[in-house]
Amino acid sequence: MLIAPSILSADFARLGEEVKTVLAAGADWIHFDAMDNHYVPNLTIGPMVCSAIKPYAGSALIDVHLMVEPVDALVPMFAKAGAGLISFHPEASKHVDRTLQIIRDHGCQAGVVLNPATPLACVEHVLDRLDLLLLMSVNPGFGGQSFIASTLPKLRQARALIDRHARESGQRIRLEVDGGVKLDNIGEIAAAGADTFVAGSAIFGSSDYSATIAQLRSSARRLG
Repeated sequence: MLIAPSILSADFARLGEEVKTVLAAGADWIHFDAMDNHYVPNLTIGPMVCSAIKPYAGSALIDVHLMVEPVDALVPMFAKAGAGLISFHPEASKHVDRTLQIIRDHGCQAGVVLNPATPLACVEHVLDRLDLLLLMSVNPGFGGQSFIASTLPKLRQARALIDRHARESGQRIRLEVDGGVKLDNIGEIAAAGADTFVAGSAIFGSSDYSATIAQLRSSARRLG
């Protein structure tokens, strides 16, 4: 069970310090939301910020979620900036298989992100190229949204798909959830099959990062 705090909810005036502090508090990954005000209605941070926070992240994986269109030209820039995993939305790529290969060719793990209304069928033919499948449990673009309950049955279907693929191929794919993950629902999300959890305001909005991360992990493990 991995906890990946989203720095979209961190204090941008001291972002490096926030990254270092949240990792010291027990976080596993750093989730980095790149938005372009084109694919989603918001504009956030790019490769220069990723490069700036990399020294503060140390050996921790920077999990870059590209909410941009098109994606291919940005992949090398984020890989050079220190991303360890790069995921993107299939709607934002003309050739999903090619984009996955570009990510791998630049030394990063590769992931696909599915919006709440995007079907799992989008990834059935590229599972062999995936390190991660990310299900959005809110509509992408802004932090602080409420969890969409219909994500739970979709998670169960995704878990069955991933497990079947693992039995047939021996390949492990992480199943990540992003959006509205809180202390009061992470157990239910874990029980539905998720093993990696993006949490933004739940962590950065708390007064004690260590206690919050420990509670999130405990709830996920107990019910997952």
